[in-house]
Amino acid sequence: MAHDFKVLGSQLLVDAPILALRRDEVLMPGGVSASREVVEHLGAVAVVAIDPDERIAMVYQYRHSVGRRLWELPAGLLDVRGEDELTGAQRELQEEAGLSAQTWSVLTDLVTSPGFCEEAVRVFLASDLSEVPRMDATGDEEADMEVAWVALDDAVDKVLRGEIVNSIACSGILAAYAVLRGGKPTRSVEEPFELRPTSMSSRRSGADLKKQ
Repeated sequence: MAHDFKVLGSQLLVDAPILALRRDEVLMPGGVSASREVVEHLGAVAVVAIDPDERIAMVYQYRHSVGRRLWELPAGLLDVRGEDELTGAQRELQEEAGLSAQTWSVLTDLVTSPGFCEEAVRVFLASDLSEVPRMDATGDEEADMEVAWVALDDAVDKVLRGEIVNSIACSGILAAYAVLRGGKPTRSVEEPFELRPTSMSSRRSGADLKKQ
């Protein structure tokens, strides 16, 4: 019979604008308890936007945690209360790449760092693209962001050579390759995103879930 890892108590340690840190006391097998720190997250979406020539829209963005610019997919937080994942993905695609898409499906869902963080990301496949005005940059990194088109085969090669290392981008690119070249199916955008975190959204008030 599977053990029920029941939470006996919880303490909020840090409550920052886009994440939080809590410590849970968890019931372990054998009746003992152990402390587990969890980084809370709002959840996110990302988009593999692909044109008729099988090129992917990618962004080149500075990430301070690793001290360098990384090639990534257009992506962003689910930080608007009540916003569904597809609407969030459409917003991010316009904001970061200046694109809209007529055709959408779900490529994959992933948990980026389950050892300590509840971040979960839904990655969409978008096609039938058209250019639209980019939204105004909302942060310093976005103001410095570059946008480029990368051929699907080249993107896969860059993943395998370690030139694209963002985990969401790696997952999305390889999933897109499996769909477009291997005939694997995508999923409907109507499928529930059951992994979407709720800790922060249930604790915070207001439409903007980022702590001011």
